[in-house]
Amino acid sequence: MSVRILAAGRSALLLEVDSDAEVASLHKELINRQADGRLGQVAEIVPAARTVLLDGLARPELVAAQFEGWQPQPSAPPEGAVVTVPTRYDGEDLAEVAALWGVSAAEAVRIHTGGEYRVAFCGFAPGFAYLTGLPERYAVPRRATPRTRVPAGSVALAGGYTGVYPSASPGGWQLLGRTELPVWDLGRDPAALLLPGTRVRFVEQT
Repeated sequence: MSVRILAAGRSALLLEVDSDAEVASLHKELINRQADGRLGQVAEIVPAARTVLLDGLARPELVAAQFEGWQPQPSAPPEGAVVTVPTRYDGEDLAEVAALWGVSAAEAVRIHTGGEYRVAFCGFAPGFAYLTGLPERYAVPRRATPRTRVPAGSVALAGGYTGVYPSASPGGWQLLGRTELPVWDLGRDPAALLLPGTRVRFVEQT
């Protein structure tokens, strides 16, 4: 499937593909083209679940022409340092998630800590990263009734994504545990610890 190219105002394009893996491939290609100047002026490259937004383009029609017929290529595994997230697996929904998976709570923790994740995109709240890497069979629904307040540092699941709440907020994700690692800090540059492409591992903290 090739990239679908949508205009987004006078200076932006929305490039749409079919999966988060294709988004990763497209995002990597765009970063490479930005680095070698092929995109020209561009203010932001923003990945999402099925799209990448290019904003602040000087000549959006020229960039669109570059991607007509372009096919997403399989992305090589990400390289670079891994951010380790020490996590206490004492979340209010851990038992429910384990039941959905048909395993014990201890096995659910082993499953969640057993793989490596990648930040696919950010959204919902400043510093909130959507992490892929959990096998599709472990996807879980959001809670039927969202909580009015989820504490900062909560490690949670929704669909096939894992997230860490950067600040206290309402939320409907299933809570597995919590971490003291600050994923959003306005005194840090960048403030967000988990940026698109970042590799992440969760380690059980007892």
